[in-house]
Amino acid sequence: MNYRPLGDSELHVSSICLGTMTFGQQNTETEAHNQLDYAFEHGINFVDTAEMYPVPSCAETYGKTETIVGNWLKNQPRDKVILATKAAGPRRSLNWIRGGPAAFDRANLRSAIEGSLQRLRTDYIDLYQLHWPERNVPIFGQYQFDPTREKNDTSLHDQLQALAELVQEGKIRYVGVSNETAWGVMEFLRIAREYRLPRIASIQNCYNLLNRGFEFNLAEIVYREKIALLSYSPLAFGHLSGKYLADPKAPGRATEFPAFVQRYNKPGVAPAVAEYAAIAGKYGYTAAQLALAFVYHRWFVASTIIGATTMIQLSENISAWENPLAPEILTEIEAVHLTRMNPAP
Repeated sequence: MNYRPLGDSELHVSSICLGTMTFGQQNTETEAHNQLDYAFEHGINFVDTAEMYPVPSCAETYGKTETIVGNWLKNQPRDKVILATKAAGPRRSLNWIRGGPAAFDRANLRSAIEGSLQRLRTDYIDLYQLHWPERNVPIFGQYQFDPTREKNDTSLHDQLQALAELVQEGKIRYVGVSNETAWGVMEFLRIAREYRLPRIASIQNCYNLLNRGFEFNLAEIVYREKIALLSYSPLAFGHLSGKYLADPKAPGRATEFPAFVQRYNKPGVAPAVAEYAAIAGKYGYTAAQLALAFVYHRWFVASTIIGATTMIQLSENISAWENPLAPEILTEIEAVHLTRMNPAP
């Protein structure tokens, strides 16, 4: 396992981060703790969660993931675990979370962090992230900006000022963004610089063989501004494992929670997956190994967030780190990409 700087922070995170959104829904607490133990035994020091988890979020399970992680964390040396969580924002109709997150204003962010700290049974969060922008942006499978959806939002300055108070109080060490755009990243950086507020250390965005939009402009930004990309969904909700090619109704997140996979319900997905799976077979990889190895070893990816529902999946996902892709494989991947570019933006 490699360890890489989390942006310009003092933290060094493992190249693989254990995602937890299945904990409390698809995984029991015992299964979740077994996953955490196994991950840390294999060199992972980084855990990512969120107040809205597990997915799909609902009133009956809200907060269970953080609670499960907290019950494990209380028995660990706290300084050996780099813990990340996220505050849910507005526009997603999550009325069971703090009465429906109205904004990323001071009151909402303070309420969110206090709830997470209590559930996680800790007095500080290493990386606290805004789960998605409060403002109008195309996310989670939407891919076109629609100015007619504009409304009044909390300014990015006020959001960062609210986070700064939590940093000053020692409740947060570093701040990050998620599902953010190039404009948003540069604005956060500008505001931090001009007003001496906390600088974002990371951006957590979707990145995989079916969605390489990050490369268009954000890759340059994270390089020049020293921001860590935490790539999520490296297997595209299981699509890049190839299991849905043979059986579109195979058990998995894509079939169990169809409302959460609009990003992958697009006509170009299956043909692209088939071509990537063919490359994997040609070189002795499974489709999942190819997809993971591709993301793991991209120069701009600081850490890749993986999720699993079984220990076999978790073991395979971690072991894929040991098999980087040879140049000729990457060349064939690029050939597919240029003809089937980003079918799941």
